[in-house]
Amino acid sequence: MTISYRSFSYRLMAAMLFLGLPGITHVAIAADEGTAMEAKAMLQRAITAIDANTSAALKSFTAGTNGFKDRDLYVFCAGPDGKMTAHGANSSLIGKNFCGFVDRAGKRFGQEMCSNANRTIKTVEYIWPRPGETAPSHKASYYTMAGDQVCGVGFYK
Repeated sequence: MTISYRSFSYRLMAAMLFLGLPGITHVAIAADEGTAMEAKAMLQRAITAIDANTSAALKSFTAGTNGFKDRDLYVFCAGPDGKMTAHGANSSLIGKNFCGFVDRAGKRFGQEMCSNANRTIKTVEYIWPRPGETAPSHKASYYTMAGDQVCGVGFYK
């Protein structure tokens, strides 16, 4: 029988609660999710990869190789035409108009990123499903211009 990492974490958390160790449960849950600091570090690595070889970097981001996918952290990018060029959690989004993305609450986060991206790292908050899920979750993404790409890495709150 195979147990997923997420399933194992929840079982571990339940056991800790049963044993009266509630302070330790945050460690078990946190291990399943990427942090803001990890997301920002991944984006900085993505910038370096784009600067070295844009085409290879975009392929790596979508494939999730070379450290560009970690738990629920992944890189996404859009090109100068506003279309997705990489997405580490859902490759079916490649070619879609990223600048037109709107979350379930009506926030035009894609337009915000496309309009405000420059060579500094900024953040935007919106609602987006976790990888492999359809229910909306609160998310924040660090984003910037890397070469001619608007790239970001988000973390769930």
